[in-house]
Amino acid sequence: MILMPQKEFEVNRGIVEISGKIKKLEAGQGVKSSESQALVAEPEKCSPAGSFDVNSSTADEQVAESFIRQAMEIIVDEAVKKATNVQEKVCEWHSPEQLKKLLDLELRDGGEAESEILQRCRDAIRYSVKTSHPRFFNQLYAGMEPYSMVASFIAEAVKTNLYTYEVAPVFTLMEDAVLRKMIKVIGWEEGGDGIFNPGGSLSNMYAVNLARYRYCPDFKEVGMFSAPRLVILTSQECHYSISKGAALMGIGTKNVYTVPTDERGRMIPSALEEKIMLAKSEGAVPFMVNATAGTTVLGAFDPIDEIADICEKHNLWLHVDACWGGAAIMSKKHKHLLKGIHRVDSVAWNPHKMLMASLQCSAFLVRDKTSLLQHCHSARASYLFQQDKFYDVSYDTGDKSVQCSRKPDAFKFWLMWKALGSRELEQRVDRALAMARYLAEEIKKREGFRLVLEPEYANVCFWYLPPSMRNLPESPELWKKLHTVAPVVKQRMMKKGSMMVGYQPLGEKANFFRMVVISPQVSRQDLDFVLNEIHNLGKDL
Repeated sequence: MILMPQKEFEVNRGIVEISGKIKKLEAGQGVKSSESQALVAEPEKCSPAGSFDVNSSTADEQVAESFIRQAMEIIVDEAVKKATNVQEKVCEWHSPEQLKKLLDLELRDGGEAESEILQRCRDAIRYSVKTSHPRFFNQLYAGMEPYSMVASFIAEAVKTNLYTYEVAPVFTLMEDAVLRKMIKVIGWEEGGDGIFNPGGSLSNMYAVNLARYRYCPDFKEVGMFSAPRLVILTSQECHYSISKGAALMGIGTKNVYTVPTDERGRMIPSALEEKIMLAKSEGAVPFMVNATAGTTVLGAFDPIDEIADICEKHNLWLHVDACWGGAAIMSKKHKHLLKGIHRVDSVAWNPHKMLMASLQCSAFLVRDKTSLLQHCHSARASYLFQQDKFYDVSYDTGDKSVQCSRKPDAFKFWLMWKALGSRELEQRVDRALAMARYLAEEIKKREGFRLVLEPEYANVCFWYLPPSMRNLPESPELWKKLHTVAPVVKQRMMKKGSMMVGYQPLGEKANFFRMVVISPQVSRQDLDFVLNEIHNLGKDL
């Protein structure tokens, strides 16, 4: 049972007064004789515990249970039922200053009544973006997944930490089972290793650290002085976490060499080899290539097989950022997008994206059986990882992580996979890509809409041209005007709360919309609504 402490404790004013008089005596200040006698005669009033009763609990289980039940009703009604209702708004937009006033964010000395706290819960849900709404297409995650949601509730209620088997026996075994299954799906027949992390960015940084450790193990103890100038090679369309990782680990962002991509956003293998030779000619040492399976904007898949050939030739670590596109491997129809993935050294894969596990749920997988994760990150904290425990300490996985505290995120994927099975997960991927294809075909039929390129995955990128621009000739002036359309339409949809669709420029391309289709709750009517709404919001521009 979760315990809730009592909100207020009575302060014993007599003790406060006596303390003040004692200070006066110590300072040599005058105190009445009667007061002095009282101080000596009644010492029992001065208890070391003050007014706190250390012999009883300060928690009220009934109050706690009642609050939790009421809060769960609010969650189900407001964050589940209402938030997934297509008739409701995706968001209730307010400026930061307005929202600060609505939420009353100030933290005070005294606590609030239970009714007020429950209203705080309602407000937190009310003013949040409803990412499970059928018309939320703004990010690479969406939709309501009930099984992983319940797993999240359980994990928070159990309140454990995934570093040793002794404090998290159930979740330790579940993480191991999920990692083994994911490794098998990737195709590493000889097995591998892995760990769940708080986000794909950290998984990509793990890859950088492991690749560097394999090349230069002394780096862990001696630091950057033990290594030459190291170079990472990655696509120009890669995720920004690669540059952030290079900065964080002292490699330097200027030592991240970006490789040109083709018109679809895929890394060009011949250009990769040229960059490798360039780095070597400068006296630098290439040690790692990062390929992307499902780029953030275009949803492009780098040609893994061809890149693997080059990495084998030059003895480079090959990592694949499959945070977004990794789910395609669950589908017989679409797994060809990841052809060659079994040849790579490491993979980042986020089940919280296409597969819809609750945030966060991110796995880092490595094709290694030599405990590389352990050797690279271990600090051997003796208060956690004692080697003389009464059970098999190989299940104490915390020393593989750069963190100490770590949530049991794998449980969210495990419970969902148990409930749905691999076949349903495959259908989830197939349906999302079929819906994306439907949207692309509708865009091609509509006047004023133009695809940026044919979608390869679930990213559908397109421009909307208002009537005033449709007869203008192709020119820099047209693209300059078109660049201003998407931001205005986005502003209007947010303030109306009707839907959420992202936009961005890319290279020299003017701002365009990026629709990401994921949730099985999305219907064709919802996709038609998006196109109609964009037109209605932007036709006067």
